[in-house]
Amino acid sequence: MNLPPDKTKLRTVLRRRRRALAAGWPEAAREAAAALPIERLPAFEWFASYHAVGSELDPAPLAARLTLAGRRLALPVTLGPDAPLEFRAWRKFDVPEVDAFGVPSPPADAPVVRPQLVICPLLAFDKAGGRLGQGGGHYDRTLAALRATGPVFVLGLAYAGQEVERLAMEPHDQRLDAILTENGYTEVRKD
Repeated sequence: MNLPPDKTKLRTVLRRRRRALAAGWPEAAREAAAALPIERLPAFEWFASYHAVGSELDPAPLAARLTLAGRRLALPVTLGPDAPLEFRAWRKFDVPEVDAFGVPSPPADAPVVRPQLVICPLLAFDKAGGRLGQGGGHYDRTLAALRATGPVFVLGLAYAGQEVERLAMEPHDQRLDAILTENGYTEVRKD
């Protein structure tokens, strides 16, 4: 498939592709969660997941598996269009509130935490860890800020069919450390 060079057109093509993948593979989220080799991840206490929007691969089965393994869940909160995401602890009995973009999020009184593992949604990925997001730059800003304060492992969660040959990366784009799909787990080479 030839991808359009313009990122706006590219995102339109990739959203259509992801919708088709979601419709054709309803078990993908559970299969991806089962395929994660937790023992290969760096040590972490807190992990950040996300609330799936539209056809994004649902991270709920993966978050449940990590929580059962004793890790602690945080969810992102969008504070504004140009701000990095804030991660807040998700507590069992919290009632979600909508953030600045209308996404269900932890309430304002939930503790802000720094995750060591971030499960990241995406529109496309490549084998070099390139990631194309929705276009708002929230994850790029957030990951850059997290990486400036210490190690963070970024796990892209996607349908295998979201892989593209190569993404054109810009200087501000943050790379993935690994990719998890219904077909398995792939670490990104760092050399």
